[in-house]
Amino acid sequence: MPAHDEVDRIVDAWTRERPDLDFTPLQVLSRVGRLSRHLDRARRAAFAASELDSWEFDVLSALRRAGKPYQLSPKALLQQTLVSSGTMTNRIDRLVERMLVERRTDPNDGRGILVTMTPSGRERVDAAISQLLAAESDLLDGLSTADQERLAGLLRKLSLDFD
Repeated sequence: MPAHDEVDRIVDAWTRERPDLDFTPLQVLSRVGRLSRHLDRARRAAFAASELDSWEFDVLSALRRAGKPYQLSPKALLQQTLVSSGTMTNRIDRLVERMLVERRTDPNDGRGILVTMTPSGRERVDAAISQLLAAESDLLDGLSTADQERLAGLLRKLSLDFD
């Protein structure tokens, strides 16, 4: 493990220039930010291999996690993807055009609709999640299983206030 990384160099320089400030938050959050950029690149590559954009993966993965028959209401999709109603309508329209989802009348409410993943959508999201897990596993190769579990616990603790 290197003695110093780029964040250490940045913090050292700031500390030298502004010794009156506590740069401890940068030690954690600058690293999280840098890792986020690496993860974003890995995700885009995994999704591109399955001919999906990241927003398409988000919607399809919500449907896939719902289990058979892989369908949710637009409202449930909104809650899981944290986008506006107009954005979700646009996304569903685009996924319908690509034949990755279908709109179906809700059998329990004739006025409602359900978004149902097509076999092609399922095939693509399954391939994308496999690629993503391989890429993310590569990013974590430098940590033991115990370190990964410890880090996951610390990040969970930090993120609870935001969820």
